[in-house]
Amino acid sequence: MKTENIRNVVILGHQSSGKTSLVESLAYVAKLIPAKGEVEKKNTLSDYTPAEQLRGGSIQTAVVPLNYNDHRINIVDIPGNDDFISEVIGVTGVVKGAVLVIDASVGVQVGTVKHFNQLKKRGVPTFVFVNKMDKEEANFEETLEEIREKLGKNVVSFCYPLGHEKSFDGFANAVDLKAHIFNGKECVEAEIYPDKRDKVLELHNTIVEEVAKTSDELLEKFFNGEEFTLEEIRSALRVGVLNGEICPLIVGSATKNIGVQTLLNMFISYLPNPNDLKPLEAQDENGKDKVVPTDVNQPFSAYVFKTIVDPYAGQINLFKVCSGVLHNGDEVYVNGETQRISMLYQMTGKKLDSVNEIIAGDIGAVTRLEGVASGDSLSSPRSVTIFKKVKYPTAVIYKGIVLANKNDESKLGPALAKMQLEDPSLDVKRNNETKQLLLGGLSDSHINFAIDKLKTIYKISVSTEKMKIIYRESIKGTAEGDGRYVKQSGGSGFYGVVKMRFEPAEENEFAEEVFGGAVPKNYFPAVEKGFFEALQQGLLAGFPVIGVKGVLIDGKYHPVDSNEQAFKMAGILAFKDAYMKCKPIILEPFMRIRVNIESKYTGNVLSDLNTRRARIQNIEEKDGGYQEIEALVPEAEIIDYVTQLKSLTQASGFFNREFTGYEELPSYLVDKVIADNKVDK
Repeated sequence: MKTENIRNVVILGHQSSGKTSLVESLAYVAKLIPAKGEVEKKNTLSDYTPAEQLRGGSIQTAVVPLNYNDHRINIVDIPGNDDFISEVIGVTGVVKGAVLVIDASVGVQVGTVKHFNQLKKRGVPTFVFVNKMDKEEANFEETLEEIREKLGKNVVSFCYPLGHEKSFDGFANAVDLKAHIFNGKECVEAEIYPDKRDKVLELHNTIVEEVAKTSDELLEKFFNGEEFTLEEIRSALRVGVLNGEICPLIVGSATKNIGVQTLLNMFISYLPNPNDLKPLEAQDENGKDKVVPTDVNQPFSAYVFKTIVDPYAGQINLFKVCSGVLHNGDEVYVNGETQRISMLYQMTGKKLDSVNEIIAGDIGAVTRLEGVASGDSLSSPRSVTIFKKVKYPTAVIYKGIVLANKNDESKLGPALAKMQLEDPSLDVKRNNETKQLLLGGLSDSHINFAIDKLKTIYKISVSTEKMKIIYRESIKGTAEGDGRYVKQSGGSGFYGVVKMRFEPAEENEFAEEVFGGAVPKNYFPAVEKGFFEALQQGLLAGFPVIGVKGVLIDGKYHPVDSNEQAFKMAGILAFKDAYMKCKPIILEPFMRIRVNIESKYTGNVLSDLNTRRARIQNIEEKDGGYQEIEALVPEAEIIDYVTQLKSLTQASGFFNREFTGYEELPSYLVDKVIADNKVDK
């Protein structure tokens, strides 16, 4: 296989739009499989995991390579659910061709727009496949109008449907003006129905106008009234598609294989081969910039875009070769070390086929690479190449995990680590203060899916609980306190007496202002140790104390009974004596959030943020009628924000968050936080 004959195509679309059925149809028409599988029968190529078969939908990326007309077409099927957006982001970073599937009976959904915007942002040439044209309520004219309204005017229909709903039996190709009619087994070429010819010619003229815009030469020919040749039309359309100026629309039915062969031919005619791509930007091992052309004659480099943990094969890394050739047995540089490729594969659904090499532009799989995950770069040790990692969305909602059986504790950590390898948007962290093991995700349903996976795949039964907020205490005033730790009952005892001043500070610190040797210098560290130990638990609600400066100003000692333990305890007692006189307060964690929404929802979102005690920092206009709202908001107010945001924006809004620091808790909430903390303890 030559690099110029490779096409990499990702299939996207909202849930139940028919992506998996389309992949089956593509595989069948390309003669990869003798018969098509069905989602309902749980025997499709790309939905092969038990969880996918149970849910009846895709939950992880699957690759299906097709050999068609002397070309390799790597079909990459990814989930339509928003909870698996990391799959979309990982794949669209390396695959430069896409089909956006739309169910003709329901039209453009929120997920459709999100996927289209993601493809546009990454400059991925895209086709729109209007599927299920044979279903009831499928209306082409209304669907086309909605698509052009929500996705943009550059969506150009290359087809016009023939027949309606159950009688839908094919389409007219508006490029070459030929009809393709389904005869019960396959689509055959025919003449366009006379009553549809005017509509098809109207679409053809629209295509010709788009073609004319692609070059000055064609524009002049158009204005002179000269007709374009079919070769000129196809060549110009390819330029328009590659530049993102034209987004071809095709109609069909995956279950009847209508439009599928046309789609395969269009992959070859209009989508970029790897040689068409701009050289990739990367760095060498010293951080120096370099460019990497997609060329088999260059040193080997590749990018890992997906990691799968298989119960039998172990960890599988899917990668795209960006340059050169990877051979079985080669040594590769990855994450600062050299490893040997022991087994090289081409993956078809769940099937691993052993191969000897993968060339530039192609997609392969490898097992038994230690410590390699999505986003890592593989390269020749003689020419180290490191590509910029894709930035995955971070967790925005957390829940505590509670084991049903304590005996599963040793299994839980490794299971969660494997799940994080497969899904970079999952976050796991242990909070030592609240004693909670927290699982973070992109939504409530995202976390619930992970919990289900723990139960079904790893046989670990867990429940969830609400995440506890980590508060802090501090002081607003200055006060002095006495610490006296004296225990003398014959023999060596304990004697340590100190006077300390406590005042607000930027961070916790200790100082001394002792005069005349009232406390020997060798006991200063013991007093300091006592001070910092006392800060671990404030007297308001038992939270750690921050922003306090403790100053040792006086004290007494005994030549025999004084020791480090006595002065450490004296430091603790001095803190406790002064603390309530220092105007103590409770601090709550604040987050900086960036909320991305359609402009029409701005008012509702801002109103909701105001009820959450948010401080709006900035509102920035984004492309496509979107806005980004930046705000500072207490973490306690956004525990469930992802759910509310989806409700306010009809599931189109999303946000990211990052910790910024602690701020004083309003007085009217102090008693509640103290009471809740006592209940937790």
